[in-house]
Amino acid sequence: MRMPLETRRTWIEDQNQELTLKRQCNLAGLARSSYYYQPQGTETAENLALMRMIDRIYMEYPFYGSPRIWTELNRLGHAVNIKRVARLMRVMGLQAVVPGPHTSHPHPEHRIYPYLLKDLVIKAPNEVWSTDLTYIPLRHGYMYLMAIIDWFSRYVLAWEISNTMETAFCVETLTRALKLHGPPGIFNTDQGSQFTSEEFTGKLQASGIQISMDGKGRALDNVFVERLWRSVKYENIYINDYADGWQLRKGLKKYFRFYRNRRPHQSLAYHTPADVHYGRVVLP
Repeated sequence: MRMPLETRRTWIEDQNQELTLKRQCNLAGLARSSYYYQPQGTETAENLALMRMIDRIYMEYPFYGSPRIWTELNRLGHAVNIKRVARLMRVMGLQAVVPGPHTSHPHPEHRIYPYLLKDLVIKAPNEVWSTDLTYIPLRHGYMYLMAIIDWFSRYVLAWEISNTMETAFCVETLTRALKLHGPPGIFNTDQGSQFTSEEFTGKLQASGIQISMDGKGRALDNVFVERLWRSVKYENIYINDYADGWQLRKGLKKYFRFYRNRRPHQSLAYHTPADVHYGRVVLP
């Protein structure tokens, strides 16, 4: 009988000198991202409150960079230094969706791939997948959510949460999506270090997938994932105010089940992503 997740988590020893954390998680049948379900707690309560407000402002005005978000915070009565706003946005992984300085930097030794989706006509599921990370505010901290979405059907193929933006949990999520759905023709990401890493791009190349990357400072190249984040946050995250990663995971599991199977999309002629992805309906 498979032991409960919370039991397997107790088997992990941070100070074990003989086995790495990765090896311990493998032996316990535990994804490393599952071990990290404790929310981030390094920021002060004041900073966490500011980050919540920054996240809401950014969801409303994704073209705002740190100067405009700083201006909006001050307009709302929060006297805060602009450098502080810029630092918190870096922690959150946020950038304005217009050409300009990119806050999600690739490793200098990693190759940047061209953007392949301009004027591309996508006619069926699994032709193009896309992914991104987003900041998730919690009552006592914050976490990050990664999701992989099919461009044609808007179906969320796989998702995961972590308290860091490390590459490992992104690769684990990609591996799960490929196992469940097989490889797409093209996979599109931004230029973040997680997605330009050899671990991530190597997984794509080994599966025979063409790699596409957003232009520098052009988050709207990944527009369908940006729309997904807005839906997730306004329809689930903000109204539920999850206390920790355990509650967040439970709530997101329920929400993504609804998003895939029950939520009609205007762009899909008011069909659900599951209906389109699995060919139960044919779009005009």
